Amino acid sequence: MEIIWLGHSCFRLRSQETVVITDPFPDSIGFAFENRSANIVTTSNNDLNHSHTENVSGNPRIFSAPGEYEYTGVSVKGVMTPLGDLSNREERNVAFTITLDGIKICHLGRLQTPLTTNIVDELGPIDVLLVPVGGHGLIELNGIQQIMQDFDPKIVIPMQYQTQGLQLDLDPVDAFLTMHSSSELQPQPRVSVTSSNLPPSLSISLLSAQSRAS
Repeated sequence: MEIIWLGHSCFRLRSQETVVITDPFPDSIGFAFENRSANIVTTSNNDLNHSHTENVSGNPRIFSAPGEYEYTGVSVKGVMTPLGDLSNREERNVAFTITLDGIKICHLGRLQTPLTTNIVDELGPIDVLLVPVGGHGLIELNGIQQIMQDFDPKIVIPMQYQTQGLQLDLDPVDAFLTMHSSSELQPQPRVSVTSSNLPPSLSISLLSAQSRAS
């Protein structure tokens, strides 16, 4: 199973038979989405920067609400997380787990507050954690560290941070990497994960955004 970061909160997860795209974005954020194709799309919230599904071709099945789903052999689970007023749909955030080729990935969306024990139990156990680290209303670094301890994933991939060309107000990834003694990490274009090559203990993978400037 291959993981590619397209930028911001958007990833392409690809197995031999299925492509999943998370939180597709509009070109206005500074990256060109380029009409990519997928079988499944997840959107964590209604902010257009996380839910521009019109850019995704292939007539994908779109999941945007809490629940448990199965499509083309892929298991998807959405769990509501705290984000402002939960009675207001515009303020809702859904964390998704996606199980591809036996690997369980958790995309935390636009997470703003720590997770309760119940939410951790609903989402876990996790192999790969995709976590927002760019601040400016997103969860703080100490909260991220607690989530990493709670889930104890094998791989953590940061997302939603400032990169060259991004037209959003976010912090860079540096503070997160420093906190986890990973300042020397060099970004890679992709990471390939199988059940047999998962690291024995937590590993941070830094990806480079694979979308050109818009």
